[in-house]
Amino acid sequence: MQQELLKKYANLVVKVGVNIQQDQLLVINAPIECADFARLIAEEAFEAGAHDVVVSWSDEQLAHIRYAKGRKEIFTEFPEWKVRFYQDYAEQGAAFVSIAARDPEIFKDIEAEKLTLSSQAAGAALLEYRARLMNNENTWCVVSVPTAAWAGKVFPELSREEAKERLWREIFSTVRIEPGKDQEAAWREHIAFLQKAAEFMNSHDFKSLHYKNSLGTDLTIELPQGHIWAGGAEKCATGVWFAANMPTEEVYSLPLREGVNGTVYASKPLIYNGNRIENFHLTFKEGRVVDFAAETGEESLRELINMDEGSHYLGEVALVPYDSPISRSGILFYNTLFDENAACHLALGKAYPTCLKGGEEMDSVTLMQHGVNDSLVHEDFMIGTADLDIVGTTRNGEEVQVFKDGNFAFAY
Repeated sequence: MQQELLKKYANLVVKVGVNIQQDQLLVINAPIECADFARLIAEEAFEAGAHDVVVSWSDEQLAHIRYAKGRKEIFTEFPEWKVRFYQDYAEQGAAFVSIAARDPEIFKDIEAEKLTLSSQAAGAALLEYRARLMNNENTWCVVSVPTAAWAGKVFPELSREEAKERLWREIFSTVRIEPGKDQEAAWREHIAFLQKAAEFMNSHDFKSLHYKNSLGTDLTIELPQGHIWAGGAEKCATGVWFAANMPTEEVYSLPLREGVNGTVYASKPLIYNGNRIENFHLTFKEGRVVDFAAETGEESLRELINMDEGSHYLGEVALVPYDSPISRSGILFYNTLFDENAACHLALGKAYPTCLKGGEEMDSVTLMQHGVNDSLVHEDFMIGTADLDIVGTTRNGEEVQVFKDGNFAFAY
């Protein structure tokens, strides 16, 4: 049964996630612990007509050794061959699948500056490649599979093998994989559901959203003229539909760069650079973070905010019902791919240009003139709670209840 579900999952990634086309290239980014699933994806891709499949492997244990033992200056470097690897395949129209699975706290004993330097070097070197993906010039999809270290963090009361098995069951549930069920049909239905919610948000053309809850969140987010809400699936430059995240429960857009004011409290931990940031809040004035604090991982939060000028501003606003399937599971996954789909969230850093009318055709200067944030990073953090209220104000001054008690206040 497990093998049947694994095959369904790999098929879903290929057919719906990146929607591989005949004779298209596929690039898989995979941790070495996830090799078996990467091979399954490759097999499904070839059966679907892929021209070729190539894999870029990563090893978090080796990365830890390098961070612990390497001199600081090596983390300012990024190999040119790796830049060419991603850029060349992207220019050939490849699809990209990334398997996001790591020990959530593997770098907690590593000097924060080394992690920051490495992120800055990679961000600058891969700027063009990452911009292509955020502009949907290529199809791309982020998925996950259990590793022993990750599963052990999620279910510490279980043995490593039991924890992996349990995490597999939970992942299958979140991506709508069931024995004997058509997973593609289930995803088509789910995508239609999310797109209806996005249509509601777009139909009101909100000028701002006001967030409040009992944690202390009191935040107003302005939205730029011409902003677009999206969800479920997106269309790439060649017109092919794809689902960028599996699972996904969100509808999302971008804020006005300098239009965020107030304080927001995180409702779940953030795992950033292999470190855990917990019980934190951010205060914004005219879009910029002007104050912050965290009970755990404050130095990591500081490094994230100070990555560059753009990381002081928001780049995404996303709506997720509190009663979403992942939230109802009651599980803290310590993996943003899952935890962001359990709660409304925001993101520090780069905005998606596709969330602005004509944005994918604008250069960085023009995007900034339209109030679209730019940065080397894009880091989601969760803010949704059972009592979150969101009131939207339209451009003609009408107030509309968007969220009530953590869920959408409207029928769609």
